Amino acid sequence: MACATTTGFPRICLIADDETQGAQIVILEDGKLIAGDFVRLIDDSFAGTPLELDAEGAAFADGFFYIIGSHGRPRHESGVDDNAKIDARAKASSQLFRIRFAPGSIDMKTGKLTAQPEKTRSLELAGIIRAQLTPFAESPLEENGVTVEGVAVRDGFLYAGLRGPVLEDHRAIILSVPLSVLFDHGAGDATQLRPELGVDGMGNARGVRDLLVYEGRLLVLAGPVNDPPKGQPIKLGDYTVFSYGEGAEKLLDLEGYGNEIKPEALLPIGESDGSIRALLFFDGPAGGQPTSIEVGFK
Repeated sequence: MACATTTGFPRICLIADDETQGAQIVILEDGKLIAGDFVRLIDDSFAGTPLELDAEGAAFADGFFYIIGSHGRPRHESGVDDNAKIDARAKASSQLFRIRFAPGSIDMKTGKLTAQPEKTRSLELAGIIRAQLTPFAESPLEENGVTVEGVAVRDGFLYAGLRGPVLEDHRAIILSVPLSVLFDHGAGDATQLRPELGVDGMGNARGVRDLLVYEGRLLVLAGPVNDPPKGQPIKLGDYTVFSYGEGAEKLLDLEGYGNEIKPEALLPIGESDGSIRALLFFDGPAGGQPTSIEVGFK
C-alpha cells in the first residue's frame, strides 16, 4: 500500500491486491481506512477464466503510483500440469503499471472516481529479470524462484524487492532499474543490491516481503522465502524491519501475531519521539488486519 502524501489526513492511497486484476483506492483517515473504487489494470484470461495480476507491491513518487506484479512462476498446484496455463499465469503477473490520477478525480470522503486515471503498462522488467537472474527465472517460489514482493521509487529509479531467490550467503536481491528504461525506452543498466537479511527462528533464509522509501532511505520488511508449515507458530524475529543503505541495519524484530498470520506490507503514517508510526498488514486474516506499530528510526 502506498499513499500520495505522507502528512495530514485524509490521504489518497492505492493498495495492491494479489487476487484480482488490479488495485484499489483507499482513503486513509486518522484511525480509519475507507475502501474506494477498484482500478482494473489487466484483462488477461485463460480458457475464459480471468487471470490474476498477482499484484505484490505499491509505490508513489513524483505524482505517480506504481503497481507491480509478482513476475514469478506460479506455485505448483496439486494435479495441475498444464504448461499453457502456467505460462499464461506467469505472463499475466509479469507486468508493471504507472498510474496518475487527475487532481480532484477522487472523492476524498468515499474514494470513488469521478474520472478514470492515466495508466501506462511496462513489460520491460520481465526481460531484465530473465537476464539478471537466469538460473532462477523459470522456477516457482518454493524452488527459490523469482517472486517480486515489494516496489519502491527514488530519484528516478525503481527498486524491485524480491522475496526469492535468496542467494547462498543468505543475501536477498533488490533490482534497481532506471524508470526511463522501464517506461521511456531509455538507455541504462539494471543493478543488484544484495542486503543481508538473515534467517528466521527456524534458520530459513529471509527475502523481501515489502519495500518502501522513507526519508530518502529504503526500508525492507523481511521474512522467510517460504511460508512456515501449516500450524507452525510465527515467532518474534521471524519477520524483521530493516533500513538499507550501505548495508542492512535492523530496526525492529516483529513479534508473532499468531499461526499463519504473516506480515505482508508496511505503511508509515507519521513520526513520534524518533520512531516511525506505521500500519502493518498481514497475509491470512480477513481485511489484512491493519495493526499499528512503532519502528525506531535512527
